[in-house]
Amino acid sequence: MRILISAGEASGEFYGAELMKALRRQVAPDTAIEFFGVGGEQMRHAGCDLLVDAREIAEVGIVEVIKHIPGIYRRFRQVVREAERRRPDAAVLIDFPDFNLRLARELHQRGVPVIYYVSPQLWAWKQRRIERVRKYVSQMLVIFPFEEKFYRERGVAARFVGHPLAGLPAPSIPRDQFAREYKLDPAKQWIALLPGSRRAEVARIFPLLLQTVQLLGPEYVYTVPVASTLNQEWMASFARQYQGPPITFTRDARASLLHARAAAVASGTSTLEASLIGVPFVMVYCVAPLTWRLGRRLVKVDRFAMVNLIAERDVVPELVQADFTPQRLCDELRKILPDGPARNAMIEGFRGVRNRLEPAEPGGDASEGAAQAVLKIVEGRAGV
Repeated sequence: MRILISAGEASGEFYGAELMKALRRQVAPDTAIEFFGVGGEQMRHAGCDLLVDAREIAEVGIVEVIKHIPGIYRRFRQVVREAERRRPDAAVLIDFPDFNLRLARELHQRGVPVIYYVSPQLWAWKQRRIERVRKYVSQMLVIFPFEEKFYRERGVAARFVGHPLAGLPAPSIPRDQFAREYKLDPAKQWIALLPGSRRAEVARIFPLLLQTVQLLGPEYVYTVPVASTLNQEWMASFARQYQGPPITFTRDARASLLHARAAAVASGTSTLEASLIGVPFVMVYCVAPLTWRLGRRLVKVDRFAMVNLIAERDVVPELVQADFTPQRLCDELRKILPDGPARNAMIEGFRGVRNRLEPAEPGGDASEGAAQAVLKIVEGRAGV
């Protein structure tokens, strides 16, 4: 069995790696599965032959992408040529719509069944892309419950499998061990700073987080998990001109969140990780001014944080674009650092979010459910 997987971001490659493991668990022991495609180190370690490293194509925003178009297109054609040569039994495309929806068209034209796992946020903006999904995607495997209805109402086969993060156990590393590993002061409260997983967004968000640290002062310990799609030396370059309390780069975002008292988290999957782990946080985000002006008109939702969208109310503060200033972020963090009503209400809101993300089947697991759906399509194509 041969499956193409394409994931262009840190969260997507985690989902891809977990899906690969689930697929291997579900096939007969004598069935070999070959995976190839686009992803990062987690997928490589899970056994995927990476044609393209996600770090080479992960960009954000209209303006930021333009200068990288030639390189991205070369990588895109490379994946298509390899799909023609290897003839996969199916393709699993994970989020990353600018790249993956185009890839879906090419694969569909070559007779490869396309399964889209982790939907692009078409319900929020660019709904015109629905037509492409209808044409080229055999099935949407969605991780938010409201997405199933959204797609089915528009004539797209969709199945809610639950969110892969909802079933993950908390990181097992104890706080004192984590402190020893990174030389952190266990007597202080820790604040985790997650500036994103793409270079363009980190370049805008991280400097503002560093300014916030200067305002908060040396009373806290500051950890910065480095996404797998980023280079730690590049991340460290932002701190060379920085003069403030020490910051510590880590390799484990979930453990950093688990042991933090509070966090500042860039909009994206990490906001869900923070809520499921249970650490109070403030969502932040900003893009290039032109990207914001062009894109804001297309957005169909009145909230940005996925936690708030799922809860259908404001569980966490959102500091977006002009509202995202070091002073505003500092003020919001100071509200949730101490015990009190603001912190307690946020933690209670996280419990409701978790309940909405769990699979409908008791004891179900999102990766296992997605693997079942992929195998059903592959076996149906083979006439099994």
